[in-house]
Amino acid sequence: MKEFGYYCLDRWKAEGYITDQTDLNRLFGYDEPGVYDLYGLGWCEAAFEPCFPERILEDRGTHEVVQDFAGRKVLYFKGRRNGFMPEYLDHPVKDMRSWEEDVRWRLDPDTPARRQQDAAALSGAREAQAAGKVISQRLVGGYMYLRSLIGPETLLYTFYDDPVLIDACMERWLELADAVIARHQEAVEIDELFFAEDICYNVSSLISQDMIRRFLFPYYEQLIANTRRRKKSGPLYLQVDTDGRIDAVIDLYRSVGFNYFSPFEVAAGSDVVAARKAHPDILISGGIDKRILAAGKEAIDRELDRILPYMKEQGGYIPTCDHGVPEEVAFEDYLYFREHLLAYAT
Repeated sequence: MKEFGYYCLDRWKAEGYITDQTDLNRLFGYDEPGVYDLYGLGWCEAAFEPCFPERILEDRGTHEVVQDFAGRKVLYFKGRRNGFMPEYLDHPVKDMRSWEEDVRWRLDPDTPARRQQDAAALSGAREAQAAGKVISQRLVGGYMYLRSLIGPETLLYTFYDDPVLIDACMERWLELADAVIARHQEAVEIDELFFAEDICYNVSSLISQDMIRRFLFPYYEQLIANTRRRKKSGPLYLQVDTDGRIDAVIDLYRSVGFNYFSPFEVAAGSDVVAARKAHPDILISGGIDKRILAAGKEAIDRELDRILPYMKEQGGYIPTCDHGVPEEVAFEDYLYFREHLLAYAT
């Protein structure tokens, strides 16, 4: 029992329902986390070390253009950089020269700072493993990584116009990920690789399955094989967070070993019940429409009664919202949602 995340906590604090000291696990009936996450390999952006210096590039009155930590030029509201979708104006990789001069060296797996980060993370991982927790290595997936380097639209052209550049970027992705994971595996047993991919939208994947096979999977297969070879015992779970409508890529990702999928975004057409019927052996997390929580108790009942009886019977499912709980969700309705979920868990 857990939740994907929140965009509503500031509202609930302002309304007096919770404070910074509130134990949300106890309040909402969450389980003690059974997973310890290792980082150091990026998530929505490449794992730069050092990052690009953040600085204001242009003042546009009510807006400002900022170079962010990932080297992108971003248009923000002045004085507000979180809680909305920013506009990305430019990205750091434009050609082989910009890749080599501005970016590649920031992905060196052997910098002292990166090794220090590894050492700090592994101290907690050893304790978690001794307590019986799953050790999950999070990393930016290939599509998300390339998109953060090149930009979502330009990337689509680059697959065709400069595949050599794409391969150079992915070779570095593999070099960094493999080196860091190897160091982590010297200290703990990694049980899961969790890829942040965000490769789907409201119909299917944002690039073709042929492109996924050509530009992502050779590097994934090598990383997975190396990680498995270094494991001393136990299975290796492979999770991918795709966002969007996931159905069309489940079999594709399964072909290289992925067996755990999230978050099954309902607004894009994903349906965890249909996915479980089509794929009875995969692990699933997510799939509860976050928008329903703002529609009142009757809507919450309909959503949970549609999903939970079948998914509980089948197993292999962690019920969470398909993204963070939206700001417009009332505290009382979220509490009702949790109580309904907990009734199924007993």
